[in-house]
Amino acid sequence: MAATAAASGVQVSLWLTGDAAWFALPGKAAEFELEHSASLSELLDQVLEFGTVTLCTQCAMRRSINVDDVLNGVRIAGAAVFVEEAIAPNTQALVY
Repeated sequence: MAATAAASGVQVSLWLTGDAAWFALPGKAAEFELEHSASLSELLDQVLEFGTVTLCTQCAMRRSINVDDVLNGVRIAGAAVFVEEAIAPNTQALVY
């Protein structure tokens, strides 16, 4: 959904939390396959091109992932940034 919204011109911020943190690493999204779905790596690339992708700080720390490990364009940020984005005046939807 995020990739479609981003490609349609909607400002999208995708947060990777929990085990999805691994998808911030090069090649990891390509290892994931979901029947009847577009390639996760292609969807992630689309969001990176048109929106923002953030890896949760705590999720990264628990997996020993640091800023030098992640894909270009993925940032690592914490709860304060999430809350800032969630309550921004133009935020229209929050899917968790």
